[in-house]
Amino acid sequence: MWRSMAARSTQLVARGFRASQMNQVLSETRKPFNSFPKTSLSPFHRFFSHSSANPSDDSLGLAENGDPELDFIAGIETNAAQVPSFEGLTGDETRMDSFVPGDSKNDMEEETQDYELDANKLENVLSLLQSKVDGSLESSLNAMALDLREDFVVKVLRTPYILGENLLRFFKWVTNKPGLKVTTSVVESLVKVICSDIKMKNAYDLWDLVKEIGEKDNEVLTVDVLNELVALFSKLGKGKAAVEVFDKFSDFGCTPNEETYYFTIEALCRRSFYDWAWSVCEKMLDARSLPDDERLGKIISWLCKGDKAKEAHAVYLSAEGKNKNLPQSSVNFLISSLCKKDETVKLALEMLDGFSGDARKYAIKPFSTVVRSLCRTKDVDEAKKVLLKMIEQGPPPGNAVFNSVVGGYSKVGDMEKAKEVMKLMEDRGLKPDVYAYTVVMSGYSNGGQMDQACEVLSEAKKKHTKLTPVTYHTLIRGYCKLEQFDKALKMLAEMKDFGVEPNVDEYNKLIQSLCLKVLDWQTAEKLLNEMKENSLYLNGITRSLITAVKELEAEGMKSLEATTEV
Repeated sequence: MWRSMAARSTQLVARGFRASQMNQVLSETRKPFNSFPKTSLSPFHRFFSHSSANPSDDSLGLAENGDPELDFIAGIETNAAQVPSFEGLTGDETRMDSFVPGDSKNDMEEETQDYELDANKLENVLSLLQSKVDGSLESSLNAMALDLREDFVVKVLRTPYILGENLLRFFKWVTNKPGLKVTTSVVESLVKVICSDIKMKNAYDLWDLVKEIGEKDNEVLTVDVLNELVALFSKLGKGKAAVEVFDKFSDFGCTPNEETYYFTIEALCRRSFYDWAWSVCEKMLDARSLPDDERLGKIISWLCKGDKAKEAHAVYLSAEGKNKNLPQSSVNFLISSLCKKDETVKLALEMLDGFSGDARKYAIKPFSTVVRSLCRTKDVDEAKKVLLKMIEQGPPPGNAVFNSVVGGYSKVGDMEKAKEVMKLMEDRGLKPDVYAYTVVMSGYSNGGQMDQACEVLSEAKKKHTKLTPVTYHTLIRGYCKLEQFDKALKMLAEMKDFGVEPNVDEYNKLIQSLCLKVLDWQTAEKLLNEMKENSLYLNGITRSLITAVKELEAEGMKSLEATTEV
């Protein structure tokens, strides 16, 4: 007797618990599609999660054998609860959340019966879909003789732990049934669930199904539905599929918005389809439908990676026109990319005017890049203007920026301005490094002004205790160009005395000049032996050149002797 009373008490507690939870599920699942945030769980998900002690894909289905209610009660007693059955809910229990003031008693009773029927059938459908079914899914659904309604279908679609392929098959089965019109809410529910579970096969099957729906009635599909598909294909790295969805917007009576453009461009850039991505960007700019600042910065960076800096600059200008606050890293990357090509350096120069405040204070890298690029294109005067603005407004230039301008003037042969920039550098308390002196000496050497180059060398010796082989190589090359080989050899000896070890370049230049210009193979051979002593090895071509000059001189001597004898 006591055991019977205890069992009865347990049943009442279980029914009360399940009734209250079911009310919450039925109430919350009536909420529209967009009311559930992406990061939150659906009502059914929360219900199942709290009702199961060990939730897993295989164990979360409703009871398939035996009495589901007894299974649920036994689960409570053993602390291994299974998903509760919907059977046994009373009319009052199912109506707790659906009462609307003003309803008559008859309406309440009729609605109660409808919900009680829906709950029973919903349980049967979910049990079927949550299990791994074979080809008999459709026949099993037909056997249930379901009275399909929109809210019933939506509840099924929003239930978690159902395989995507089962949901798609259920949806296709539903759409083929007479009496149920496919609505936006139904399609949104299906797309939302399938897109939350990334599987390539499901994605393509879903898109085929959505296309079929849109071709029958283009008023059913919405921008949000199509955007979910574009975003899904972007996650999967399927750029062509994303474009296919994008191209169907107009056919389905939808207008692309900011998210549409962003996810389509993202999908294409992930597959390195930068030409297609730019075509979508052009449509985005024409529509004046720009995404938020962070996403715009990403689009600019993607285009720059695809060697489309000029196109990225067009996006930058559109963002500027709408007072967008782009990420500084994207702006810096754009400037660096524009500086890679001579024809777009001026665009990068114009962008420097957009820096102010702290952004300008710490923008030494983009400013340095522009100065270096202007010098590369031989627009050194413009580079100097940027340098002077940096001195006046920031960011404060360092040795590298000064060296770029000094080197730029030296390469174009304007040595006076090069010396002026060096003087300006010293006035700011900066010490010209060996590189600065070397580029100035190179400028003088290229112009044949070896005396001035030597004066710069003397100044460099005073400021630096150690020079580099490149510094002397510049002077040796200049003397060889003027065929003053004795001075070149003297410079080679001085180089050693100053503690700078000659490398192969110095010897190679001297030996080639001696052999080709004055046919002095004897001096060249001495230098070759000196190289061997210093463990330096001359390339085979130059060694062969010494041998060739030596043989040529020997043949000339023989010819001369023969001529003398005659």
